[in-house]
Parts: sequence; C-alpha cells; structure tokens
Amino acid sequence: MADEMILIRDAGHSYDGTRWQYRGLNLNVMPGEIVAILGPNGRGKSTLLRSIVGLNRPNQGTIRTNGLVGFVPQDFSAAFPYSVLDIVLMGRARHVGAFRSPGRRDSEIARGCLDALGLTQFSDRSFDSLSGGERQLVLIARALATEAPILLLDEPASALDLRNQDLVLGFIHQLGRAQGLTILFTTHQPNHALAAADRALLMNDGEHYQIGDLSEVLTESNLAALYHLPVSQVRYDHEDVELTTFAPTFRSQVERARSRRNTA
Repeated sequence: MADEMILIRDAGHSYDGTRWQYRGLNLNVMPGEIVAILGPNGRGKSTLLRSIVGLNRPNQGTIRTNGLVGFVPQDFSAAFPYSVLDIVLMGRARHVGAFRSPGRRDSEIARGCLDALGLTQFSDRSFDSLSGGERQLVLIARALATEAPILLLDEPASALDLRNQDLVLGFIHQLGRAQGLTILFTTHQPNHALAAADRALLMNDGEHYQIGDLSEVLTESNLAALYHLPVSQVRYDHEDVELTTFAPTFRSQVERARSRRNTA
C-alpha cells in the first residue's frame, strides 16, 4: 500500500444490485492530506465514508486503510442518557479493551478533546439535552479521542451556525497541518472545501467523478454541472489577503430581484 493512508481501487457499492451509489472509483489519500467530498443528495458520499470505515463492503474493487479510522456520522442517538464525557470516552473503547473501565489517561484524553472544541462546560451535561450543533461537536471530540490517524466526517458543519462552522473547519485544517491526520469530509458547501481541504472529489453520479486540487476542481462550470444551477466565483480582499468564495444563484432570489426592480 506504499505510503497511502487510504487506497481505493475500482471500488463500487450498490444496495440493490441495480443502482450504484458509486462505481469505478479510484482515490489515493496520503498522510496529513485533507479531502473534501462534494455532491448532491443521494450520490453516495455517505455510503463511501461508510465503506471506508468498514460499515459496508464495496460490491466491486477494494478499499484499504493504513491504520485505525475515527468516524463522525451525520446522525447519532444515544440509547441511554449518557453524559457528554461518557460519549467522548466511547472513543477510547479500542484502547481500553473488553470488560474494562476507562482509566485516568483515557479521561484526560477525553477531557482534552472536549477542551479543544470548547466543550469543557458540557462535560457533565446529558448528551440528549444538547442542540444538534453541540452534539455534532461532541461527536467530533469522540472521534478525536480514538487517536486514530484517519478521520472521516460526514457533513460535520451542516448543523452548525456560522461561528461554529468556522470553528470546526479551522479545527479540521489544524488537525491535518499540526497533527498530520488524514481527513475526508463530506459537504454540500464548496466554501467549506476552500476553508479546510487540500483536494476535492466531486461525485457527479454513480460513475463520473472529478478529483484534484481545489483550483482545478472547484470551478464555476464544474459546480454548476454538479448542482444544476449557476454558481459564481467571487474574489475579494480581507485583511490584505485575496480570498475566493462561491455563490449559488437561486431561482427565487432572481425572481425576487426582478420583482423589486419592476415595482421600483
């Protein structure tokens, strides 16, 4: 497997044997690399992550990982009224072993992960009492507690407000740069990829993909074809730095603008 942390070769998965979630996919992910996976609903983004973590096996080809994998799903519900600290300690299960309780070091690591995400004040709160965004941050802390070299996140910022999106995306970027983690995350937002990723994988349909550096893959034409609506690239200056963002053009927004113009 050479130095790749994730190696995907001609992989495909179908739940019913007729409609492919993804097929003929090839992807190498190197240590410390961050890859954003974009595509419309139902194009196999979540299925691909579940295949990498081993929750479903590809029907075709191979998917291999070089090390443990931490996984943050979109949805998670606790079977019992666990505290936030208990949820994060679940990430230590592989290190604790069967029929043993977490030790002092496990608790220190769990609390450190909560602190890194600004969640220390929630340690003793019931996980079920948190908002959707707060729960997502706790699940990221749980994944970090695994100390796995590979981290998979399924739409990690989808339930978060803008401030917490900035926190999570910055944290993802830091994990790749400072700690050398290999990270794949799914998103519907090209701007999330710009904020945190090195490369992007566009899943256009079950068998057509675009993979490459952000500047090559995230273009107006590629994103417009991916989401079937116009997408404009906007460049602007912020604190003496030139930045790029993408703005979709929603039909209702155009209609409202025309209506205001006609009534002016």
